[in-house]
Amino acid sequence: MIPYGKHHIDSADIQAVIDVLENQFLTQGQQVPAFEQALADNCNARYAAAVNSGTSALHIACLALGVSAGDSVWTSPLSFVASANCARYCGAQVDFVDIGPQTRNICTTALAKKLEQAKKTNTLPKVIVVVHYAGLSCDMQAIRELTSPLGIALIEDASHALGGMYQGKPVGSCEYSDACVMSFHPVKSITSAEGGAVLTNNAELQNQLRLFASHGITRDPQQMLGQPDGPWYYQQIALGYNYRLSDLHAALGLSQITKLSGFVQARTEKARRYLDAFRQLPLDLPVETQSASSAWHVFAIALKQHDRKEIFVRLQQAGIGVNVHYIPIHLQPYYRALGFEPGQFPNAEAFYQQALTLPLYPDLSADNQQQVIDAVIESLS
Repeated sequence: MIPYGKHHIDSADIQAVIDVLENQFLTQGQQVPAFEQALADNCNARYAAAVNSGTSALHIACLALGVSAGDSVWTSPLSFVASANCARYCGAQVDFVDIGPQTRNICTTALAKKLEQAKKTNTLPKVIVVVHYAGLSCDMQAIRELTSPLGIALIEDASHALGGMYQGKPVGSCEYSDACVMSFHPVKSITSAEGGAVLTNNAELQNQLRLFASHGITRDPQQMLGQPDGPWYYQQIALGYNYRLSDLHAALGLSQITKLSGFVQARTEKARRYLDAFRQLPLDLPVETQSASSAWHVFAIALKQHDRKEIFVRLQQAGIGVNVHYIPIHLQPYYRALGFEPGQFPNAEAFYQQALTLPLYPDLSADNQQQVIDAVIESLS
């Protein structure tokens, strides 16, 4: 079975992890700060706080921006549930903004209308989690122009988009957002096995991120109440979590980030091959925009006139590990219990009904990709 996604690990990655096992601290050593600096440098951001998952990164980003009970957070319905769950962890309400059918990202027209309505009813969100679906950046400048006058903070959920570009700058530079979240799950642009990070240009926000990622504990005397008892002293000044990344994971991530541009180039070349092969088929294909180039985390197609389940089964039987990204969050039973119903976000729901994700990863061979292409063409014939 050709998987829809797969990590690339080479001898340098393996040796980096072995070096930590044999010679360094396994946790709270030097690899995590080095990885954070490399990530910040790569994305042109001032700070990066590495944690143990993208979900943890989303959670502490919400916490650091003060999300709590009584607040509202909006996000895209077309994402993994973590993009909404992070707000629920903080006790906040969640709502969604429908996607644009071409970009599959938050539709700025729909956002403008929803903000205007919320302004009239005094129900504006405190934060919007903006999801860069499949690796393509949302129109962050337009979203910032809509939200900044209203005092709404922006978190980029760039879990798919490390290595992508927006307006000629790396996704993660936080030019139009307060924070940007990355994921290093094995199918993402780079992997640390499991891991995530929050990037920001705000020093105070960075301090809060670090607090919430490590039990709310500080060793900085300037943050303490009263004088420290001695050089061993620490204080818990907030209710934080144990979201720290180990040095083993950071060492792998640090080795992987040196290969990021090659990974994204390989993904882009394979995406172009799919686009060329499928252009005449009855499919809605992924797009890029004038302002954004994708990191091509996944290659998601939408069927125009075929039964999705039938095609899914045919491709699985042909040895193609297709997937679906995603079941809209508001249709999940947990969110249905909160009052969401089918029909509220029609573009996301329509895309889901016909969506299929095809294999795409750096090590996908030309022969295997041709096998995917042939199987798709045959299944649709």
